[in-house]
Amino acid sequence: MTKPDPFRYFKTSREIIRLAVMLYVRFPLSLRNVEDLLHERGIDVSHEAVRYWWHRFGPMFASEIRKRRIAGMKSSKWRWHLDEVFVKINGERHYLWRAVDHEGECRFAHSWRFCA
Repeated sequence: MTKPDPFRYFKTSREIIRLAVMLYVRFPLSLRNVEDLLHERGIDVSHEAVRYWWHRFGPMFASEIRKRRIAGMKSSKWRWHLDEVFVKINGERHYLWRAVDHEGECRFAHSWRFCA
């Protein structure tokens, strides 16, 4: 059984709705700023329509993004290993760590001195 189309009863296309919601969520814009940006592109919608779309479709878009991000992380060949240790050098305690990628290259290394 297929899911019903969530955009079925809307006159505005799904691409415009997605663009409006993503503009509002991704950038620090107000609803009226999104309305103005869309108006400059020749799309006449009110800020209230953008608010309604964000409220209705925002969670759906967020779950899609989350699924894609998780799928991308699972299919990734990158593996990281972290080594960390506390050592005393000249009586001062230091915290050393490094991150090694799947190819064996040390990508990040750092140390912090602790006053003991």
